[in-house]
Parts: sequence; structure tokens; C-alpha cells
Amino acid sequence: MIVKHMLDRSDSLDKAFHALADPTRRAMVDRLARGPASVSALAEPFEATLAAIVQHVQVLERAGLIETEKRGRTRTCRIAGSGFEQVEAWLTARRQLWERRFDALGALLAAPEEGPEASGDSGENP
Repeated sequence: MIVKHMLDRSDSLDKAFHALADPTRRAMVDRLARGPASVSALAEPFEATLAAIVQHVQVLERAGLIETEKRGRTRTCRIAGSGFEQVEAWLTARRQLWERRFDALGALLAAPEEGPEASGDSGENP
């Protein structure tokens, strides 16, 4: 059961990182961070067809990074916090791990050396 949960979480993380690997989708997420926007508004700065933009939106939506809502003929997109919370939690865990490792390395490097050279004893008898 735990393994299945970890695999499910891994799958959703894979989808999120895949979605964020594309510069167009990252730019779309940056735009949505300022507030909701229609698919047409998201498409404006790009030299891509509306169909291509819709595909990008679908990738972001499947990854749980955005939500869309259709009202009449307009589809509005907004950031979905849950997908980003999972990515942030994963990144935070890795950052904390490396901080602990660097702290341990720093402590090791700052510790005085032990041995004859550190005590001033050359090991030779007078």
C-alpha cells in the first residue's frame, strides 16, 4: 500500500516536472501566477496556434498545476495550488537533505585534526 502511494506520488511529480520542463508552459504558469487568464490571453505572447496552446494547457492541467473552467465559449485557467505544493514539498526535502550534508561536511572540515601533527608532537623521541 505504501509503495503504491509512493508510486502514485512519483507519477504526479513526474507529470509536474515534465510540464514545467517546457519553457512555454513555464511562461504560462508565470502569467497565471498574476491571476486567472483565458486560453486566448495565454496564447497572445506566443507564436503558436491556439490548438498548440490548448495542448500545453492540457499538460499543465493533467499535472495538477492549473485548473480550467469553461463559461460559455471562454475557458479560464488559474493556478492549482495542490500540484505546486507537492513539487515544493519534494524540493524542500531535497534541499534540507543537502543542507544537513553540507553542515556535516563543514563541521568535519572545521574540526581540528587529530593526530601527532595536530598536537605539535612530531612523533619523535627527544
